[in-house]
Amino acid sequence: MAQISSVEQPNMKQIDLTTLSVPQLTALKQQLDQELNLFQESLTSLKMAQGKFQNSGETLEKINPESEGKEILVPLTGSMYVPGKLMDTQKVIIDIGTRYYAEKDLDTAKDYFQRKTKFVTEQMEKIQILGLEKSRIRDTIVEILELKLKQKQN
Repeated sequence: MAQISSVEQPNMKQIDLTTLSVPQLTALKQQLDQELNLFQESLTSLKMAQGKFQNSGETLEKINPESEGKEILVPLTGSMYVPGKLMDTQKVIIDIGTRYYAEKDLDTAKDYFQRKTKFVTEQMEKIQILGLEKSRIRDTIVEILELKLKQKQN
């Protein structure tokens, strides 16, 4: 798939949109619509991941030495929990992705979730910037398309 950008990049040539035909502009608009949909889906997935990392970090903040021996609910799945007791407040087992788990001390685990939250947030910001750029290009294409269609009617 060709890349569409308003910023000049190496190995990319600039095209005057007004020289394109209506079918070419329509195809370009459809490509941008697909890219924007993909960006939106990516943002939605990243937002969910960000929420999970933040939630995990906040949960770890609630664990302290006084919590030892307290009853807790241990998640088995997203909607199934079993009762348990908090035995060691200095070590936790965290999900590091794709069904892999790691035992970490409390501070390292907190740091892990802070770093993950920060990373996901940065990726979301990058996608939002790209999405805005693609959206501006799409709006320009729509304007040119409307002008060309009006010219054909006259």
